[in-house]
Amino acid sequence: MNFWKMNGAGNDFIIINNIEERLPAGRFPLLARKLCDRHMSVGADGLIIVEKAADGGDFKMLFYNADGSAGEMCGNGARCICRYGYENGLAGEAQLIETSAGLVRGWRLSPRTYRIRLNDPAVCRLDEKLTAAGRPCRCSYVELGNPGIPHCVLEMPGLHALAPESLKNMARELRHYGGYHKGANVNFYELCGADRLCELTYERGVEDFTYACGSGTAAVVLVLTLKGLVSGRSVKADMRGGQLVIDITKDAAGKVTDICLTGPTSIAARGEIPDEEL
Repeated sequence: MNFWKMNGAGNDFIIINNIEERLPAGRFPLLARKLCDRHMSVGADGLIIVEKAADGGDFKMLFYNADGSAGEMCGNGARCICRYGYENGLAGEAQLIETSAGLVRGWRLSPRTYRIRLNDPAVCRLDEKLTAAGRPCRCSYVELGNPGIPHCVLEMPGLHALAPESLKNMARELRHYGGYHKGANVNFYELCGADRLCELTYERGVEDFTYACGSGTAAVVLVLTLKGLVSGRSVKADMRGGQLVIDITKDAAGKVTDICLTGPTSIAARGEIPDEEL
């Protein structure tokens, strides 16, 4: 089978066009586990399957985490799939992608820069008091889309100077916190200037820190915007893999109407998987 490997700010994905490959859907979890293994195969944070549109979009995106579990959607993955769709003639410079969390709009801004409108927040709870790794935490909980991508958001002073390993125990506890009915991605952040932050995300399904998380960045900026700590306009988030930009629009009543994610995309490889193990 043919594949592309792409990344958005270091968040990397294997993409398979199932309009052409016609693989049975029951094989997708196994494919994700096998192909995303960084030592035994191509390696990635997740697998994206491209299918024919069924609800008015240009095409459909199915997302699987590296452990084979199905994800509702993936922000950086959606930006990458927009570029894939454009370069493979599946869509134009403006496109509509069907996902399990709802329709996602995407735009080509330059050959490598893509912007998407993320799914609307279905749940947003601010300032919940939890305990993780033996210390109290003040967290927020956000779900983007319906069914939503679950995110835990918490401030971590001095994050830019911390080794990710030092936060792993806390991240694991919060990822499996009993109050989050389907687990959560855990997003640590530190404000480092006006409309500027650094961020680190522990992703469920990868069960480790990734180089970037698009929906996680959006969840962080949504929380900070609602708290009045950032403007919501061109908020820049720095991660290990690069920088993402979030724009949040609110109506006159203060309700969030749009959350947009902008950032780089890269094509790492195109190739063929010989299917020896599968």
